[in-house]
Amino acid sequence: MRTKAFSYLRVSGKGQIEGDGFPRQRDTIARYAKRHQIEIEREFCEMGVSGTKDAFDREALTELFIAIKANGVRLVLAERADRIARDLMISEILLGEFRKIGVRVISAECGTELTVEGNDPTKILIRQVLGAISEWEKSVVVQKLRAARMRIRKTDGRCEGRKPYGFTEYEKSVIAKMLAFRLEGLSLSDIANRLNLEGVKPRTINRLGIQAKWHTTTVQRILKNTQ
Repeated sequence: MRTKAFSYLRVSGKGQIEGDGFPRQRDTIARYAKRHQIEIEREFCEMGVSGTKDAFDREALTELFIAIKANGVRLVLAERADRIARDLMISEILLGEFRKIGVRVISAECGTELTVEGNDPTKILIRQVLGAISEWEKSVVVQKLRAARMRIRKTDGRCEGRKPYGFTEYEKSVIAKMLAFRLEGLSLSDIANRLNLEGVKPRTINRLGIQAKWHTTTVQRILKNTQ
């Protein structure tokens, strides 16, 4: 069975679009694909885009990532590493994105898998710096959210978490029904059964998207919170 792949081609100058850049890259990729029983399902061509630009400034590369997520192809062929990026930092960022989604990127000219994390000291340093920046950004976001929650708690008295049961008018009517059943002498288990029989819907929906049923512990917790 032939492995399916996408190919990525890029020329950096507008004057190179009509030159031999694309035919040369296409031929190199085609020869590699033939030797390794790979079927090129789709070709992505970046026309006149510098290799120092990241994915957000590359229309074809953006389309490539979108296609990967929708198609299931997990192999990308490029003529050489510099077709992905000339800037080492941008190259590591882009290859890191491919790694995250489980996609291999191979240089067709030499057969090297570019997404393998090698032992090059400079690349290792870049990955460590990027990792540190990522952790710093997460910490900043967490700190901002915490500060926002504290401000809301000071003014409203409550912030995070689900609203307590009884927040909506419907839930208030359900609590009233529970209290009425309790006055009738029904046990917590009987109340749960009555609510289920009457088709009263609880708030919770299970992982399958199906409305959950009332249980004794749920009734007990709600009634306890009303005291």
